[in-house]
Amino acid sequence: MELWKSHVRAELFHRDCKQKDPFSGLFDKVSRLEEMLAFHVKLWQNMDTCSSKENGSSRCPDEGGSLYLRMNELEFLNQQLKHKISDLTSNMYLKEAELQYCHSQVARYRTEAVVLAQGASCLKADVEEYEYQLECQSKELTALRLEHSSLREELTATNLHNEQLLDRWLEEKKEEAERINKYNATQERWQRLAGRLKKRYRLRSRPACVANSSSEIKPTESKTQRPPS
Repeated sequence: MELWKSHVRAELFHRDCKQKDPFSGLFDKVSRLEEMLAFHVKLWQNMDTCSSKENGSSRCPDEGGSLYLRMNELEFLNQQLKHKISDLTSNMYLKEAELQYCHSQVARYRTEAVVLAQGASCLKADVEEYEYQLECQSKELTALRLEHSSLREELTATNLHNEQLLDRWLEEKKEEAERINKYNATQERWQRLAGRLKKRYRLRSRPACVANSSSEIKPTESKTQRPPS
């Protein structure tokens, strides 16, 4: 609520209290006077009826009937007091019942408060345990992150080293393949050269073989021929 609204509300409440204070007890007094007036009117009517029935011979015991009026007022007040006492007694019983109910509610709320306090203490203990576990897990996570970063660096270095080794191995294999190719080419050249030499050697050695074979065949023929008869 704004400040000026609260100020206006307080001033109006103060004004109402000032205006109601002079008249606070007048309504109760007026109601009691009206009741007494009605009682007096009824009482005088009863007195008039009694005097008319007795032909005016017997009046009230005292002059003006003040004692009779006073006695009836006391009886009326006594009845009012009895009604008030009965009302107050019933109100007291009701208040005692309400008080017992309030006591039962207070006891129930107290037990509920105790149960809730126990639950709150358990929850507080659980929260502290969870906080401790969270702190431990955060520390473990920090350590794992550091380890992960170191392992990643090691993995990067290992991959770089493997790439270097692979490049070196490929270079070595390439050089070995070149050497093998050179060796194979040399072997092919030597084989071709050896084949040519063998071919030339065969071509050169073939006439000698033919000559030798012819010289060996002629004597055999002469030996096999028969003389003429």
